[in-house]
Amino acid sequence: MNHTLLIVGAGCGGTELAFAARAAGWSGPVTIVGAEAAAPYHRPPLSKAYLSGETSEASLQIKAPAVYDKFNIGLITGTAAAAIDRPNRRLLLDDGRALPYDRLALATGGRPRPLPAAAGGAESCENFHYLRTKSDAAAIRAGFGPGKRLVVIGGGYVGLEVAAAARKAGMQVTLLEVAPRLLARVTAPRLSQFYLDTHRRAGVNVRVDAHVDELELTADRRRVAAVHCAGGPPIAADLVVAGVGLVPNTELASAAGLAVDNGIVVDHELRTADPHIAAIGDCGNHHSALYDRRVRIESVPNALEQARKLAALLCGKTPRPDAAPWFWSDQYDLNLKMVGLAQGHERVVLRGDPDQGGFSAFYLLGNRVLAADTVNRPQEFALAKRIVNERIAVDDALLADDTLPLEGLMAATAPVPE
Repeated sequence: MNHTLLIVGAGCGGTELAFAARAAGWSGPVTIVGAEAAAPYHRPPLSKAYLSGETSEASLQIKAPAVYDKFNIGLITGTAAAAIDRPNRRLLLDDGRALPYDRLALATGGRPRPLPAAAGGAESCENFHYLRTKSDAAAIRAGFGPGKRLVVIGGGYVGLEVAAAARKAGMQVTLLEVAPRLLARVTAPRLSQFYLDTHRRAGVNVRVDAHVDELELTADRRRVAAVHCAGGPPIAADLVVAGVGLVPNTELASAAGLAVDNGIVVDHELRTADPHIAAIGDCGNHHSALYDRRVRIESVPNALEQARKLAALLCGKTPRPDAAPWFWSDQYDLNLKMVGLAQGHERVVLRGDPDQGGFSAFYLLGNRVLAADTVNRPQEFALAKRIVNERIAVDDALLADDTLPLEGLMAATAPVPE
């Protein structure tokens, strides 16, 4: 059969799907369509090594141009998908072209959640930025400089990584988080405190419970002059970066009549209600067998795993079992890795001493580990992934005893009954 696979989205997930489909035996045409002019590139370094100047633009590319030709994968960049013609199985592009497909995969990712206070004109200012694309990162990096004043709005991973990179560049950094603590949605209070202490020791002025209500513009309205928080004095700024969440790109699916609910709704095989259309990555809302609920995961490893799963299914092969999502963040000399979803946990067990810079936190429900965070403990992270994915039962006291090897605890326990 010579069926056509069309992929909308030239990020990590969409690109991985194209190559994984070829590896799984897809012999028909494969084409990736991306709205950005650049060829597919890695996004995670944008707020990490690329922003701090530790890696080059060339190193961001996912594949060398010749590799697409080698595997006969078409690549259309700088062109957005405008609509899906489901009855005729065509993808309509914004340049007027109509591309036929037998299978269509939506890997459309997401876009930065708008900052409400920026709606009054700040978004068009030359020194106000969100961070999602390579051009965003380049513009932010161009604004770096010793002694310059950066205000970061948002205390999630992107905001914290930007703050760390800016401090390395010698900037004066203020970070504003609306919640009572950093990373409140995804980590335990002890982890929040650890990162608060880390950034303050590095010289970042971190303010929690900080509600941004106005961005003051210069007289010519070309720049943000200061950030105003409720109940506090204005914070002068040479550069402002907002990282307050991600909005999944679901408009293409919604306009085509596909179900959307915090992402494009898909089944256990990543298919939408239209069996010819699938969705993967940040834009998809799928059922997690491990946690028995619907989730939308913003994670490159998740996008890659779903791409490989969909490729196998498209080629009539059995995919690997679903695994718990995992994430990572680099800040200063700290490498944080997280596996699983902690929502619904009853308690947190710490392993190691946060004051020593390397430790782990395990999130438990009963004797099951739902999720784990590890800081500068790569080997322990690998074991934590096994504990979460294999549902290995643990004892709190033994788990907390850092003198006992984690491998030994795993060998002495059994899986939690489902």
